Amino acid sequence: MTNITVRNVPPRATWALEQGGVHPLLARLYAARGVRTPEELDTRSAALLPPGALKGTVEAAILLADTIAAGRKILIVADYDCDGATACAVGMRALRMMGAKVDYLVPDRFTLGYGLSPEVAQLAATRQPDLVVTVDNGIASAEGVAELKRLGIATLITDHHLPGDEIPDADVIVNPNQPGCDFPSKALAGVGVMFYVALALRAELRRRGAYSEQPEPNLAALLDLVALGTVADVVPLDRNNRILVAQGLARMRGGQMQAGVAALFSIAGRETSRAATFDLGFALGPRLNAAGRLADMSLGIECLTTDDPSRALNIAQQLDAINRERRVIESDMREDAEILLAALDPGQRASLTLFDPSWHQGVIGILAGRVKEKLHRPCFAFARGNAGELKASGRSIPGLHLRDALDLVAKRQPNLLLRFGGHAAAAGLTLMEDRLGDFEACFEAVCNELLSPTDLSRTLETDGPLESGYFSLEAVRLMQQEVWGQGFPGPLFADSFEVVNQRILKDKHLKLKLQKDGKRFDAIQFNFSENAPNRIYAAFRADINEWNGTQTVQLMLEHFEAA
Repeated sequence: MTNITVRNVPPRATWALEQGGVHPLLARLYAARGVRTPEELDTRSAALLPPGALKGTVEAAILLADTIAAGRKILIVADYDCDGATACAVGMRALRMMGAKVDYLVPDRFTLGYGLSPEVAQLAATRQPDLVVTVDNGIASAEGVAELKRLGIATLITDHHLPGDEIPDADVIVNPNQPGCDFPSKALAGVGVMFYVALALRAELRRRGAYSEQPEPNLAALLDLVALGTVADVVPLDRNNRILVAQGLARMRGGQMQAGVAALFSIAGRETSRAATFDLGFALGPRLNAAGRLADMSLGIECLTTDDPSRALNIAQQLDAINRERRVIESDMREDAEILLAALDPGQRASLTLFDPSWHQGVIGILAGRVKEKLHRPCFAFARGNAGELKASGRSIPGLHLRDALDLVAKRQPNLLLRFGGHAAAAGLTLMEDRLGDFEACFEAVCNELLSPTDLSRTLETDGPLESGYFSLEAVRLMQQEVWGQGFPGPLFADSFEVVNQRILKDKHLKLKLQKDGKRFDAIQFNFSENAPNRIYAAFRADINEWNGTQTVQLMLEHFEAA
């Protein structure tokens, strides 16, 4: 069951935004998302929250500055997703700008798993670093930090994941979600945290007089990476994150970006001059993530750290090939999941736990997300790991904080989960294969307790009808240039249309010609192969379709029902 609702639009806020010079269409959209004054739309770098407000940044800056001054070696331990890759690239580039001896290590997810484990700590020690800096991981790595300490290696954790019961005994921790941190933006991605550490380090070096006779490094040059990692990690786009993303997009549109980012745009067939959050989340991000899912994320990090455009393009081509392979594997897995789902009635369940011995652990997260979207249930998809273990990736719906739900499972069955961690919307875990049934039962019980019947109905919040004058290329471009994403959703409209004609494309997409007030519109609903009634009430996004050099407005249907 899907319910289409319309967001409330406060007239006073809309009027205030229009009076402040905001386009009337954008004023309506922003007011419906909680923006009340034009000042809240200020995306200048000066409007960012100050680095000193983030707990641990001052101490991290001192630790890094001392390490650099002593000529000691720094090793970044990265994560294997797009956020981890961009955070590593920001760390590598920023630290090198400021004179550090720095290298990186990204663990093989299939053999070493996630985070700074004792095994990863031992592997890091073979590089003989004086300081290990984690990016996008580490807050759950108490044992790994203890192992580094035993080996005489200092640790700086930069992370944004939620901490567990035990906080690692690191030299410094920078994480907006750690206890005692009152930083107003809890939604920073891993790359955002590392960028803030870099800002604090530059301020500390400035205080020490490092730039009295030489220019300061331009850290704004790294904002394309910050924007990419922030959008791709699907963290909530609060005001601070929107500033980071807007600044990064502005640099991309102006042609100021890393060679690897430009190469990814090129290989994805997207124009940098019209760079939008959609490009980062659905074109660039998946190509980087594919490396971590199926191969080695060091390939993605190399793409983002090289300054050689030819080398960057060559790596981007390799990433594109890996992404195509990922799509084939994912397609096969989705067909298997559909067969499994056909035997399930999700209406009787509050959660879904899926496993197939043939599934690839690199893409189970994507699979869990697809199932969650289709059936509107929290879903964990499992694949085989090492030595009798199963590894799972989960995706959740509004109303269920997935990491907190796993914490409850772990408390009720203390020996069930070997490892777990994550966010509200996404999480991962490891358990022994013979305990899968125990997990399914316990997770279902927890979800039944925490979710209400209304939570299990999908709700599409829309912006109501789109005024007829805004079914134009200019209006669509205007909307696409703004920063939209998790927690600050892009425009989604709802209206009634007559269906003039319809056909199924490639056995899986519904192509329609719709009519309203005498005007006709092209429309499409992907992965939907049922016929529509003669008159529909549809939730849709306005997009631009380009065919043979001609651009037209096309409606992307999210859902429809008989009008």
